[in-house]
Amino acid sequence: MTKQPELNINDEREIRLKKLTDLQESGINPYPAHTENNHTVSQALEMKEGQSVQIAGRIMTKREMGKLTFCHLQDESDKMQIAFKQDDLGNENYKLFIKKIDIGDLILVDGERFQTHKGEESVLVKKWTLLSKAILPLPDKFHGIQDEELRLRKRYLDLLLNPDIREMFYKKAKFWDVTRSFMKEKGFFEVETPYLETTTGGAEATPFATHHNDFDLDVYLRISVGELWQKRLMAAGFEKTFEIGKVFRNEGSSPDHLQEFTNMEFYWAYANYNDGMALTQELYQKIAKAVFGKTKFKTKEYEYDLAGEWPHIDYVKEIKKQTEIDITKATEDQMKKKLEKLKVKYEGDNRERLIDTLWKYCRRNIAGPAFLINHPKLISPLAKARPEDLETTERFQVIIAGSEVGNGYSELNDPVDQRERFELQQKLIERGDDEAMMPDFEFVEMLEHGMPPTCGFGFGERLFAFMMDKPIRECVLFPLMKPDFAKASSDKPEHHQGTSTPKPKSTTSKEINYKLPISRKEAFEFVKEYTKKEANLNHYLESEAVMRGLAKHLKKDEEYWGMLGLLHDIDWEITENDSTTHLTKAPTILKEKGFDNDFINIVLSHGYGFDCAGMKDMKRSEELEHALACSETVTGLIYSTSLMRPNKIMDLETKSVKKKMKDKKFAANVDRDVIKECEKLGLTLDEFLDIAINSMKEIASDIGLA
Repeated sequence: MTKQPELNINDEREIRLKKLTDLQESGINPYPAHTENNHTVSQALEMKEGQSVQIAGRIMTKREMGKLTFCHLQDESDKMQIAFKQDDLGNENYKLFIKKIDIGDLILVDGERFQTHKGEESVLVKKWTLLSKAILPLPDKFHGIQDEELRLRKRYLDLLLNPDIREMFYKKAKFWDVTRSFMKEKGFFEVETPYLETTTGGAEATPFATHHNDFDLDVYLRISVGELWQKRLMAAGFEKTFEIGKVFRNEGSSPDHLQEFTNMEFYWAYANYNDGMALTQELYQKIAKAVFGKTKFKTKEYEYDLAGEWPHIDYVKEIKKQTEIDITKATEDQMKKKLEKLKVKYEGDNRERLIDTLWKYCRRNIAGPAFLINHPKLISPLAKARPEDLETTERFQVIIAGSEVGNGYSELNDPVDQRERFELQQKLIERGDDEAMMPDFEFVEMLEHGMPPTCGFGFGERLFAFMMDKPIRECVLFPLMKPDFAKASSDKPEHHQGTSTPKPKSTTSKEINYKLPISRKEAFEFVKEYTKKEANLNHYLESEAVMRGLAKHLKKDEEYWGMLGLLHDIDWEITENDSTTHLTKAPTILKEKGFDNDFINIVLSHGYGFDCAGMKDMKRSEELEHALACSETVTGLIYSTSLMRPNKIMDLETKSVKKKMKDKKFAANVDRDVIKECEKLGLTLDEFLDIAINSMKEIASDIGLA
């Protein structure tokens, strides 16, 4: 028997559109405004044989057997089998269903409960009504959507096809319900505080900034759940408040961090950090038992049990124990040398950041649960100092699976001390520390009116992700995604595309299909169709060579990486008269040659930060993006340096290129910061330059540098 060829999605869409037209022409409304279904599927499953039932849902399977057709109908509650008999529905109505209704369509059925001879609970359909005609098919029911990026981008399909994912979000809702109920049972009053602030406070984080048009005022999205506002409520006479809401931090993404997430914070007058730790431990244990039915969890490689009393870990002592550095006495240079010895990268050279980096190195060795206590005052600008040691604070953090999943302290209510600490934070900001806390001197004025001793604490949905043992992005219904520009551009007429390019989707090596649509030989001929200038062609060959060298060193796909280098500027000569339009033509050119969205998006990413295709404010975040950008950029520096030498590139050494790199007037158009993105690949500048120089030496005769 000859196997029928599988339809591609566009062919299937056309077929379904024809069915839609046929239904409309036959007088059937494929999208009625209202329907009534008397039962959920779960209720129907519990009904007795012979009872009348009316259910609505989506057809998930369809199996035709001549005059009998079986389907599975799914609603939010469950899924069950429904059966269509030609004898019961009539010849015309039955054929209409068979020919015009597809998997994925939503229907309403009236019928009777029965059980098949195999014991499957089912409904014998007496009447059916189309509720929504699906134009696109569902993904294969056995394999679903395997690509993680695509699953999150098309979360509605992910939720539809994966009951486990739906169940996770029911658990997440319960997670916050239990939290809210617990706080109310303890006498806390739920409040709402502003999302837009003129001064951010309550955390050390970079905020999102926006502009209030009516006030002509720059404002920020909050980075904490109203910490400074809830403290104002303590001064106003409230004694127990809490809020559950969104916070926004304009920082990097990771499996443990998002820029937009849900937090809870409480404030408790006449309590201190010991009271806060006791309440927090009780809350976490309550969540574990009520939501998950257990206290033992595994997160990544860590195993921990939330039951019982949690140990206390001293911040200063733990760092000294693990690194032999006493942060109360060590100089900045000593801390830097220790971090370098530990091979830990650090950003910023002020004391606060170095201490924080040392701690982040140490925390990964703690499975928890534990309370980290006695943080230095230097990194705790809102916490009350300990009476027995004024350089440390009554602060605590919950440590689970090598990370902090909760932060609290005895709140500082001394206005003089608070003003001094804010002034210190201001100095840090002036020195370029964008994570330092913005001073709020109106808050200090409130403290001058008097605020009672108070304990505050906050935690976020990262705790839920840890308990689920999933990346936090997976635990958000609709996480922010980079627009899939390559797909969007292919759907637009060229004269409507303009020069504004949305930021493409993120790509990681594990998500990419490395199959290339053309060979390297074909690609070179393809490049020559669009490239007439020898200098440009040389640049493409150099970029290809460096990308291949990088791929070989990093044990990546050399053909794929090399192809990116060769084709990255495919539209340059047709856009060079107006460089702002560079990379606006590339998606169409590459798409027509068969390259997929991942490949195109990586090509586009090398334009981030430059005034082309509307990508000036965009930033690279993925391995291949950094690789392409630093590779194609470094070729200009190496080429220019080689031309200064008698033997050109053949005896060129890394130290010579580094020397020219420091001279900003030499090859001034070469962006040194982009070259330094090699560090995102885990390479030092010396290592990267060595790879790039040796790679270009291999093609020296082809690019005029022999």
